[in-house]
Amino acid sequence: DPVRPGTGYVRREPSVWAWRPGGMPTPTLRKPVNGRPLALLVASLALAACGAGQQTTPPSPDASSGSSPAPSSPLASAAPTVGAIEHKAGATDVILRMEQGGGFVPIDFLATQAPGFTLFGNGVIVFQRTVTTFPQPDADGVLKAVPWRTASVDEGQVQQLLEFALGQGGLGSARDAYLSDGIADAPNTIFTIRAGGLDKTVVVNALSEETRPGPDAVARSAFLTLAKRLQDFDLGGTISSDVYEADRYRGVLSPRDGAPAGTSLDWPWPAIKPIEFKEGPSDGSGGTILPHRTMSTDEVAALKLADIEGGVQGLTLRGPDGAIYSFILRPLLVDEKD
Repeated sequence: DPVRPGTGYVRREPSVWAWRPGGMPTPTLRKPVNGRPLALLVASLALAACGAGQQTTPPSPDASSGSSPAPSSPLASAAPTVGAIEHKAGATDVILRMEQGGGFVPIDFLATQAPGFTLFGNGVIVFQRTVTTFPQPDADGVLKAVPWRTASVDEGQVQQLLEFALGQGGLGSARDAYLSDGIADAPNTIFTIRAGGLDKTVVVNALSEETRPGPDAVARSAFLTLAKRLQDFDLGGTISSDVYEADRYRGVLSPRDGAPAGTSLDWPWPAIKPIEFKEGPSDGSGGTILPHRTMSTDEVAALKLADIEGGVQGLTLRGPDGAIYSFILRPLLVDEKD
């Protein structure tokens, strides 16, 4: 079903991706019951190395470092799995994810750190589109983030992407961390793979185009190949997708010293007190973030701000106690608890 009912995703225009066994994905036109043509999606998940004469199984990225491939271990859950490369098939089961975090960046960016690419077990993908022009704050310092996008792929394409990530992308034989030849103030690229008997996270510091000699050079090159593919999942916006509309948000609240330079909004939630925003573990980092709270779509709507599907930074609120607060909003994915 191209609409995928019950997944928790709201789709403005359903998209269908067709896959031809044994070949490259090909464009297909289908018509739903209401007669409207569906968007055509082409070529995004074809393997980069599937051209004639190229090898499909590259050398182990850790071959130069002497490390052995990570041992296979069964997935922890007994949930149903599917595919030649087995994986869970639920709407909240993360089977491939990439995010970036850390480094010397403003606290607002740390508070809004989020996965740039997630493939769920049911074939739903949520990703952040590569942009060449970044949004700028308005006169009051409010920055509206670029929203996530979402699309659906079939099981054949899921298998292609997992094969690429485990093989040419280097995750199949990767260690847990590649930090020793990194840069202290550079961000980490964090890959998660839960498929083919593996359930692991790989942290790579300072992943970039710059080639640095060393025992992990081959591994880093493989990770960079994978990162570039996931960062440009929709081929520069040429592949159709829909805006991801979250059903929950994370609101991050922090006291602000002094009066704001711009306009501050009155506290919009009569039933919510600032003390209800509490510190806690951030997603995936093991550290803590500023006081935060899970916000419903109705609570977000009370801000009366347009075009904030991707979240917002730099918002200033005047609390019911008269104190001034900075407020950050970030959409949550279906697997995220808070």
